[in-house]
Amino acid sequence: MGFEQLAELRDRLRAEKEQVKTDSTKQRKRKSPPQTKPREQDPAVEAIWRLQKHFPLAFPVNPAPKVPLKEGILKDAEQHLELLGITSEQLKQGIAIWCKGSRYWSSMTENAPRLDLSGQAVGVVTAAQALHAKQQARRQRGEARRAQSKPKERVQAPAVDGAAEQTAD
Repeated sequence: MGFEQLAELRDRLRAEKEQVKTDSTKQRKRKSPPQTKPREQDPAVEAIWRLQKHFPLAFPVNPAPKVPLKEGILKDAEQHLELLGITSEQLKQGIAIWCKGSRYWSSMTENAPRLDLSGQAVGVVTAAQALHAKQQARRQRGEARRAQSKPKERVQAPAVDGAAEQTAD
């Protein structure tokens, strides 16, 4: 799940929360709806949400810029699995997704401080790491452009087929 999808989910949840507030102030006598089973949520998204809740300095909420994380942050976070209420695999997926986006790579500038879970600087981003982050961001942009152009090519491909030309008549 990409960060655009996370932002969309956040906005949808905020809108639902506002709707509930509005409904409850209009009609106080209305019975609350029966408890429904919570929707299935991507485990990585759940892990990110919990990391943001418990460690806001290391995992800031958008629109705040992301910060470079300490090398070995996964091992530090694994010590808090019980507090977070997630599995080790969920934690791994969450941190992997957190560190793959363009917001994270743009934070990886040379000599930028790397933060631990409490938000304390424990190292800096090296020149090689900053270069790698820049390359990753460039590669992701290229993949995104290719993904956008593929649907257009698929639409054009059937038009070349002789059968498609006959049905258009």
